[in-house]
Amino acid sequence: MKSKKSPYIIIGAAIVVIAAVVLFPLQSGSSARVIQAAAGSEEKFALLSGATTNFCAGPQIVDAVESDRLQGSCCSAMDMHAYAEQAEGLKKYDSIDIIPSDPYDIPKEWAREMIEEDKTIVLTDEQQKIYDDAIEMSHEGGPCCCKCWRWYAYGGLAKKLITENGFTAEDVANVWNLSDGCGGAGHAEGMEPT
Repeated sequence: MKSKKSPYIIIGAAIVVIAAVVLFPLQSGSSARVIQAAAGSEEKFALLSGATTNFCAGPQIVDAVESDRLQGSCCSAMDMHAYAEQAEGLKKYDSIDIIPSDPYDIPKEWAREMIEEDKTIVLTDEQQKIYDDAIEMSHEGGPCCCKCWRWYAYGGLAKKLITENGFTAEDVANVWNLSDGCGGAGHAEGMEPT
C-alpha cells in the first residue's frame, strides 16, 4: 500500500513545482510589461486602467499594498485621452528624475521617500509662500483632491522641487495638475495654472 501512495505524492509535488515555476514568472513578467510600456500609450492604459493597487487612503496604504508599484486611478475610471495628455505634458520635466513620468504608475519606494520628504523638509517663509500659492493655483486645491497618500507624496515632491530646483508656484501647480491620479475625463492639455 505504501508504494501506491508514493506515486500520488510525487505527482502532486511535481504539479505544485510546475505551477510555481509557470505562474510566478508570468506575474512578474506582467508587472515588467506595465513598466516598459510608454506612459500615455494605449498599451499601458489598457494595463493600468484595470490595476487595483492605488487607493484613496492615507500614507499607510503605501506599506499595505503588496505590489512594488501603486497603479491605476483611485477615484474615477481612467480616461485614455486625459491620460495621454498628462503623459505628454509631463515630458516637459523628463530631465528632473524625481518627477514620475506616469501619474498612474508610481513606484512604492518613490512614494515612501516623498512622504518622508514632506515630513522632514522645512520651508523658509518665502518657500512656504510658493507652496501655498501653488495650492491656490492647482486644479485640486493642493497636491491631490483629498489628504491621501498622494497628497503627502506630491507635497514632499513639491518641497524638494522648491528647495532644490527653484520651482515657482506656477511650476509646482503645473506638476500637480499633470500628475493628478484620480482618473476622469478632465483635460490635461495646457494645464498651466490659472
